[in-house]
Amino acid sequence: MHPDIQLRALEKPARIFFCVTVLLAVLASRPRRKALWWGLIAGTVGGAVFICYQRWGLDISRPGGLINSITFGDIQLCMGMMCLAAVLDFKGRQALWPALGALAGLAGSVATGTRGGWIAVLFAVVLFIKYGHFLRSRISRALAALALLLLVSTYFIDQTGTRERLEQGVHDVTAYYDGGASYTNVGVRLELWKGGLALAKQHPWRISSTREIRAELEREVAAGRLQPFVLEAEHFHNDMVHVLVYGGIPGLLVYLFTMLAPFLFFLRILRTHESAGPSVIAPALAGMLLVIGYFSFGLTEVIFWSILSTMFYVQMLFLLMGFCLNAQDERKAA
Repeated sequence: MHPDIQLRALEKPARIFFCVTVLLAVLASRPRRKALWWGLIAGTVGGAVFICYQRWGLDISRPGGLINSITFGDIQLCMGMMCLAAVLDFKGRQALWPALGALAGLAGSVATGTRGGWIAVLFAVVLFIKYGHFLRSRISRALAALALLLLVSTYFIDQTGTRERLEQGVHDVTAYYDGGASYTNVGVRLELWKGGLALAKQHPWRISSTREIRAELEREVAAGRLQPFVLEAEHFHNDMVHVLVYGGIPGLLVYLFTMLAPFLFFLRILRTHESAGPSVIAPALAGMLLVIGYFSFGLTEVIFWSILSTMFYVQMLFLLMGFCLNAQDERKAA
């Protein structure tokens, strides 16, 4: 309803809204879960091979496949985490396939050099500690431990660049707060967060257009309260800050609800079906990892800025919801 917001701004919300048809399709056609798991495994392994070739074969320092390196790395890691949940739905030696997908997801994310995914891994570790009893078999627990060990080991392998990226991040933060160089990957983010929170404080309940926010940023730069490079950024490199600036507190509440609602849906599935088989547990756990992953990515990036990452999240979300509901119905019928 804002006079400065054009009709084309509704394209992404409309696509998200119509993705509910994915849920309806799953409920109507009742596809096999293994089709989803095998698709995830193939996609994750294929993505890892391609991105590792770019990183070490073509010597590209920050490869991103055919898209942005951060977006590729985040999606790759998210698929890998869901593959780890899929291990529960495979028996015996077949569990090695989703395990391969989980390891490929980690390897692909490391190859891109993105650091935002590390936060998602920490949240995922907490989730597996909380619900580790679902990993009933020895092989499932061993694979989860192996995935964590692989991630930690990348710090000690110079070729991965993990240690260099971590040390660079610490240096950038220290330099920013010490008044040194601010035009760094982390410094730009810190300055944008500072500016975003300052703007949101000025109009906490107002919905703003891009033109209005641009004018306000220019005034802050002219007054010397923000550095000029903030005008080069397309967004605020944090989903919550970005939504708070443009949508105020109402927009932030809507964003938090859209993340919390599906998380609580999958959490309820886990809590009410703890004795159920993998047909219920695996997609519910994968759904929680999906939501946690995207929330974590949004702490250092506007992960929903890209239409590709947005559509991956929404369609995968409705797919997993559909599989959970189908598994519930099958369990009740049995």
